[in-house]
Amino acid sequence: MEILPHDLQTYLDEHCEPEPEALQNINRETYLKVLRPHMLSGHYQGRVLSFLSKMIQPKRILEVGTFTGYATICLAEGLTEDGIIHTIEVNRELEPMLNSHFNSTNVGKKIKLHFGDATAIIPDLDVNNWDLVFIDADKKNNYTYFQLVFDKVRAGGLIIIDNVLWKGKVYGEENDADTEMIRKLNDLVSIDSRVEKMILPVRDGLLIIRKK
Repeated sequence: MEILPHDLQTYLDEHCEPEPEALQNINRETYLKVLRPHMLSGHYQGRVLSFLSKMIQPKRILEVGTFTGYATICLAEGLTEDGIIHTIEVNRELEPMLNSHFNSTNVGKKIKLHFGDATAIIPDLDVNNWDLVFIDADKKNNYTYFQLVFDKVRAGGLIIIDNVLWKGKVYGEENDADTEMIRKLNDLVSIDSRVEKMILPVRDGLLIIRKK
């Protein structure tokens, strides 16, 4: 789902860093073989995630929701030489595809893949100083994930949450359960004095949160 007009989005795609060949292949395979391929971050959002990661040069990244690994690889591009990204995916059937995708890049060795329920896995990860967290999983648990990771994010670290514009419904008249959950998340973060925050209208909306 693109929030911006198609011609504007095309212009933005054409005037950012080119999409690496490995990611082009992952994009193509996702659309050919996987249900709901629109969940993939894609070229422009992927370059945004890569850019943010490179700006802070994280040593430890956590991703909640791997899907086919596109965003994982983008985020990993900014890792320090000894950095690692832990990524959590609920669907184990994606494991062969994910391993293939990660191995096709030069950051594959920096990726640690976990399968299962993120609410159970996050507390067990022996990391207390996340530099960057990207939340892009089941939307009903977004605020739960935010709460689970918050105390383990270092001061100055970033938490990024995807799909917070929810196809434009959050600023419309819709009042279905999913829309109300996204609105609640946005509202709770907007009044949280522990963080600085802003929503970028990239694809379906990226909420960028910086811990003070």
